Amino acid sequence: MVKFQFNLRRNKGISIEPTKIIVFSFIGVIFWGTLLLTLPISSANPEKSADFLTALFTATSATCVTGFVVVDTLTGWSLFGQLVILSLVQIGALGFVTFATFFSIMLGKKVGLKTMILAQESINHFSFEGILKLIKRLVLITLLFELIGALLLSISFVPKFGPRGFYLAVFHSISAFCNAGFDIFGDSQSLTGYNNDPLVLYTIAGLIIIGGLGFVVWKDVWEFRKNKELLLHTKVVLITTAFLIISGAVLFFCFEYNNPGTMGGMNTFTKINTSFFQSVITRTAGFNSIPLDKMREISKITSVIFIFIGAAPGSTGGGIKVTTFGVILAVIISQIKGSSDTTIFKKRIPHYTVDKALAIIGLSLMLVITATTIILAADNKPFVDVLLEAASAFSTAGMSSIGTSSLHTTSKIVLLITMFLGRVGPLTFAIALSLKNNKKTQDLIYPEGKIVVG
Repeated sequence: MVKFQFNLRRNKGISIEPTKIIVFSFIGVIFWGTLLLTLPISSANPEKSADFLTALFTATSATCVTGFVVVDTLTGWSLFGQLVILSLVQIGALGFVTFATFFSIMLGKKVGLKTMILAQESINHFSFEGILKLIKRLVLITLLFELIGALLLSISFVPKFGPRGFYLAVFHSISAFCNAGFDIFGDSQSLTGYNNDPLVLYTIAGLIIIGGLGFVVWKDVWEFRKNKELLLHTKVVLITTAFLIISGAVLFFCFEYNNPGTMGGMNTFTKINTSFFQSVITRTAGFNSIPLDKMREISKITSVIFIFIGAAPGSTGGGIKVTTFGVILAVIISQIKGSSDTTIFKKRIPHYTVDKALAIIGLSLMLVITATTIILAADNKPFVDVLLEAASAFSTAGMSSIGTSSLHTTSKIVLLITMFLGRVGPLTFAIALSLKNNKKTQDLIYPEGKIVVG
């Protein structure tokens, strides 16, 4: 692990790893966002500013691109407050380090090796070679997709809302691409009124999918015309993502087809559109096109599974990541075949990658289970709904079937912490909090022990 050395007085040095810097940068953004949201100018009612917990929860939800709200974004915040939230969403999706590096490049400042390594860690790239060019392209392509999304949404929003439709288009385009799920339609209705508008549903869905693929995949797909070959990482992300979207759409279509509270009254074409959209947004986006509280329990459990898996590494989405899910599936298949090696598409997966995938799933399950248990103790809510809430917080999906604002203060704090850990990654956070690596301990070789599992 690369460490950055900072010299202080008396020649004392402090060693800070990139993972710690990334974690602290998220904390810093949340801190400043909270301060801005507590200002009277941020509140829809300037005479009554938002309390600290409301501001902190909202800033955390925006920075961690979750979409949970304790006050309605339209009626609870002023235009200034909404723009603060949107800025936090944009910074949180790409990462403060990414934005800082981008502006350094654009201003012509010299970017050192340490900053390049930090930027590489921030976007989960394989190496720091060519990272500055990648960062520049990443931000510019992000802005381009958000602009295209805004123009498409304007076709539907402007005739309905007038000039304000442009603002709605920009806000929801950024929120969708960043997989945040914040909406400003009021009454927390999200996109439930747009099931008959394929342009809105498929534009939002397209932005969510592209944002959730990850920066490495963008680069690899773009260079395919030249290399005529895709990385194993890209193949796993694309195939797993397609499988999850299609299977999710089929399951939601079957489970909610005759549910009068959700899709029962729709025609078949609208049901197909709604099922597809629900499958896309379930994994990490936070929007919804049907009332979540009226979904059948089997649909909620299905949602939890897809939410837990999430999007791709280095993307604007959360979860354990589709590649982690793919690696674990490959491990299971290899064990069934009796093979000691894990292989995907005739490529052997290193043992340290398998170990990391197992650690991520283990820590993530512990986090979701712990959050669920505490919320159940604090609030008398149905288990499935609480599990959905906790999984959504961890995966930054922001889907709630019980109304986050109705929860006890303890539950809100638990969700707040879960959102943060889910965004930075439980394994990353654990590494960031760990003490200095002890070289002597690392070099020790312990005797082998026998233990029976399974």
